[in-house]
Amino acid sequence: MSTRRTLIVEADGGSRGNPGPAGYGAVVKDGASGETLRETAEFIGHATNNVAEYRGLLAGLRAAYELDPDAAVLVRMDSKLVVEQMSGRWKIKHPGMRPLALEAGGVFPEGAVSYEWIPRERNKHADGLANEAMDAGKNGGQWEPATSCAELDAAPAGVTGTPEAAGPEAVAGAASVAPEGAAPTASGPGGEPAGGAVQPPAEPQPRGEPGARTATPSARAGWGPDMGTPSTFVLLRHGETPLTPEKRFSGSGGSDPGLSAAGREQAAAVAEALAARGTVQAVVSSPLRRCRETAQAVADRLGLSVHTEDGLRECDFGAWEGLTFAEVRERHPDDLTAWLGSTTARPTGGGESFEEVARRVTVARDRLLARYAGRTVVLVTHVTPVKTLVRLALGAPPEALFRMELSAASLSAVAYYADGNASLRLLNETAHLR
Repeated sequence: MSTRRTLIVEADGGSRGNPGPAGYGAVVKDGASGETLRETAEFIGHATNNVAEYRGLLAGLRAAYELDPDAAVLVRMDSKLVVEQMSGRWKIKHPGMRPLALEAGGVFPEGAVSYEWIPRERNKHADGLANEAMDAGKNGGQWEPATSCAELDAAPAGVTGTPEAAGPEAVAGAASVAPEGAAPTASGPGGEPAGGAVQPPAEPQPRGEPGARTATPSARAGWGPDMGTPSTFVLLRHGETPLTPEKRFSGSGGSDPGLSAAGREQAAAVAEALAARGTVQAVVSSPLRRCRETAQAVADRLGLSVHTEDGLRECDFGAWEGLTFAEVRERHPDDLTAWLGSTTARPTGGGESFEEVARRVTVARDRLLARYAGRTVVLVTHVTPVKTLVRLALGAPPEALFRMELSAASLSAVAYYADGNASLRLLNETAHLR
């Protein structure tokens, strides 16, 4: 019977400015001999320490997988944040880190990877690679393995902390990362489970640990250090359909109407307004027809293409699709009362609750933030997703959904910063329609 091979991944990342010019380094070692099997490093542009650390972790795991996809892996890092989050004990708050954590959690099968925090002085090899990558980036290039001296510069410390030394629990207790963080936490406002739509409270920061880097300050928007260019989502509700002026429920489970004549005029008007601003770099749309038609009008005016994101679709209103509010109140009074009183209640006939929509929209938001970091993107979507993104940016409770008004073809905007904070810049702007 063959013995399962053990690999050790040591990873690190850094940012000169936090956020600032950033890079990562990772090394894969044989668990039995301590021999270095693979080194990798990269300059990644403008990022925070934590994002760079996650990028280093992901690169190290991928390198280990290329060497032996059936290995047991021990990851050793001096980032308490990454170790605790990947072990499932701390939540993952930063929207830019969630997709990276998901990717890292999916490189090896569940149960194959475990995590161990080590002091910074025991992570000199990976730290040296990260600094070499940042030096290369400063000079306009990328890290080259042939010129690396990181292993030679690292103080010889022997191979300690192998899976055997850490005990059988180290390998067996590997973390698998859920989309919103695996750590169990208390419910949020309105009974919304943590890990759903409400932003979780700030996780503990590794202050005071040996060799810890300075924690990124959780500054209020507009106060504190410059966080660099934010990612800005311009939230555009689609133009009118024949159902809009009749105030009928029109979600993702209904007839999927297109724009009316009035809606097409609105789409043209908002396209002109966005062209005048001159800052839009991409257009992303809900897959529903009314959004795609609105998005195409904007994209044609801006000379861009339209990308679709399924997570931006409207709530499924079940049996209420196509009905007015008065008709729903007459036919399904108890279900309507429950729905108005709780974001966990579903419409009659198995539609989506607002809580379920919030989870979906949160995942879509994080995916788009990772894809369009530092860019201005128009998201053409619906009432519920726009209100949800605004609510999350403000840290408002779920019931805030019932306290916002959004007109057809209105514009709202949210800026997302590198430290995980968000700032609402615009809400329900309709000047372009007057």
